[in-house]
Amino acid sequence: MGKRLLPPGDGGGDNIEPVDLKKALEERYLAYALSTIMHRALPDVRDGLKPVHRRIMHAMRLLRLNPDQGFAKCARIVGEVMGKFHPHGDQSIYDALVRLAQDFSMRYPLVDGQGNFGNIDGDNAAAMRYTEARMTD
Repeated sequence: MGKRLLPPGDGGGDNIEPVDLKKALEERYLAYALSTIMHRALPDVRDGLKPVHRRIMHAMRLLRLNPDQGFAKCARIVGEVMGKFHPHGDQSIYDALVRLAQDFSMRYPLVDGQGNFGNIDGDNAAAMRYTEARMTD
């Protein structure tokens, strides 16, 4: 039926080293988890933004949503970010956009939101189809 394939090398398998599976998984998962936390979950020291925030701001710049321009629907911004830069769920992108617009969440809001962007009492923001945004000064 098929050919018999030999392991790489001289075929003797002399270069295969036994490894304890539990120890190897612990080391590799720890390295992956730390890498994920450092690059995605924690804000960058330079500007205090996470990668998703930076991607939102970049997309808004490309859409020319400057402070002197008009507002655009948040659904349009989220679609732009998701389609070009951040291939994850739209709700996580919208939540990050809402946080950028809340004056009680950010010391200096980077997004000027129009519509219901939630409040400090814990009320959620309106759906992205009802809200609009642009960059602040």
